[in-house]
Amino acid sequence: MVESKKRIIMLADCQSFYASVEKAAHPEYKDEPLVVSGDPARRSGIILAACPLAKEYGVTTAERLGDALRKCPHLVVVRPRMAEYIRVSLHITEIYQSFTDLVEPYSIDEQHLDVTGSLRLFGTPDQIARRIQNRVKQETGVYVRVGISDCKVLSKMACDIFAKKKPGGIFTLEREKLSETLWPKPVHEMFMVGSRMTRHLYKMGIHTIGDLAQTPLPRLTKRWGVNGEVLWRIARGMDSSPVTPHSQLQQQKGVGHQMTLPRDYTDWKELRVVLLELCEAVGRRCREKGLMGFVVSVGCQGADFDHPTGFSRQMKLPDPTNITDEIYAAACQLFQRHWNGLPVRKVGIALSDLRPDSLVQLTLFGNRDRKRDLERATDDIKSKFGETAILRASSLQASGQARDRSLRIGGHYK
Repeated sequence: MVESKKRIIMLADCQSFYASVEKAAHPEYKDEPLVVSGDPARRSGIILAACPLAKEYGVTTAERLGDALRKCPHLVVVRPRMAEYIRVSLHITEIYQSFTDLVEPYSIDEQHLDVTGSLRLFGTPDQIARRIQNRVKQETGVYVRVGISDCKVLSKMACDIFAKKKPGGIFTLEREKLSETLWPKPVHEMFMVGSRMTRHLYKMGIHTIGDLAQTPLPRLTKRWGVNGEVLWRIARGMDSSPVTPHSQLQQQKGVGHQMTLPRDYTDWKELRVVLLELCEAVGRRCREKGLMGFVVSVGCQGADFDHPTGFSRQMKLPDPTNITDEIYAAACQLFQRHWNGLPVRKVGIALSDLRPDSLVQLTLFGNRDRKRDLERATDDIKSKFGETAILRASSLQASGQARDRSLRIGGHYK
């Protein structure tokens, strides 16, 4: 029997990615504390990324810009440029792919690499990691930290818990030494353990990752079911999932879009304009992917996070669809049924229970083929000439957000 070859899996993480891209583009800010923040004028002044110098002043990701400026009055604030970050991220992916074809994106600034088959070409795991670091730094100005182990979950923790705190930014987490390296660490540092779960684990007398790894599995599954086993397996470094390029696209369960509004909306006439725009965005994305869905979901939130308001509801349609008007009709029905009239700051629409749009249900009433042809024509116009080349008249009202949204990626200006 031939022994299977030990895998060499890396998790490469870009330090303060957005901030690093901006510092590379603006050498004059090299020695200045810099943050990338959303637009304060639209109440989205949240820190998206802070460089290491800004973090020395106590500035943290996701805090309000005003709070960050109180900590560091001379903070350099840069508006996000999402199109540039995506371009740099794709460039970094190409660098990774020059070392292995097994590259799986985890987020815009984190990716897994399986370099098991690359060792003869590029050297030891440490040498490969160093070469990756040097190339990314030279070509993009971004500093990459690399965690190395024999599976994805351990390489993730090797990066987050060790490599990020190590001067060289590279750390190998060996399975044989978990009891000496990983297990003594506080349980709140473990991947997938947040503050709420930490409190629950403390109440059970579990304070370290080792405590969790050595807890009898039935005790955890009795408390949390399958999630208890997931935590137990992570603590023990049990993860056989392969590094799979494009795996996130293959596992898509739904298509959704949400929007934070520039002010509180309290009038149904205003809200239905935004709902229609969101339904059109969701419908178009489904049509581009060749998908349609059975389940329409609608949700909204108020602006006061200390006293949350809103709802999230869904309904199943008699036939799957990707037609904007049909999604919109269901969304309006759900919204009017469950909205209590309180101010709305965020709205979201999603279509799920997806299937290929090649399977079309014929209907005796209505003309779905004509609607599909019309929407495909408007999709083509937008693809060729831009999102605002053709708009519904309702989007020209003051409550419409389509024109402003066309200037953004992921809610931030391009």
